[in-house]
Amino acid sequence: MITIYHNNRCGKSRSALSLLEESGQKFQTVEYLKDIPTIEDLKTIVKKLKIKPHDLIRTKEAIYLENYKGKDITDDQWIQAMHDHPILMERPIVINGNKAVVARPPEKVLDIL
Repeated sequence: MITIYHNNRCGKSRSALSLLEESGQKFQTVEYLKDIPTIEDLKTIVKKLKIKPHDLIRTKEAIYLENYKGKDITDDQWIQAMHDHPILMERPIVINGNKAVVARPPEKVLDIL
């Protein structure tokens, strides 16, 4: 099953969602600001993306700038930060089996369909 971690207030996320709808494939939408991913979910997402947790952080968010910028933080602490403040997560994230992308630009979703 394809999963998109989606924020409806984000234009890139809405565009990626539209591409998924147009593909005709079945998928599920996770509104990650309401349905916050678990610590294990976040670890799985990072592993499938083949990145470090910090690479999934939106470094222009106020929460990042006020609480995390310039600090020496472990991978587990970044995972916890995304769980505590899901707005820190880059978006949209699309997962298809063992493949995943941060769909920026939205067309990157096509790479894993």
